[in-house]
Amino acid sequence: MKADRMEKLIDEVVEKLEKLKETQLASDLKWCWGSFQSDQNSSGLEEKGTLALVALKNAREKNARSVAKKLVDDLEKALS
Repeated sequence: MKADRMEKLIDEVVEKLEKLKETQLASDLKWCWGSFQSDQNSSGLEEKGTLALVALKNAREKNARSVAKKLVDDLEKALS
């Protein structure tokens, strides 16, 4: 996982998840980001980030305008 890329994306991803009514996942991802910043253990952040990526891709499949392709691509790069 690339922490510098994730740092730039985390707020946008959380905001988009909340708009998509994925509030629990958004909350979990935000919590994992805070935890990662304090202990540098990325396992939870990677897990929730992957779930967020799946949720964003699913929303994009249903309606391409609901989620920007760039956001999905950037999140994939940050998680790789």
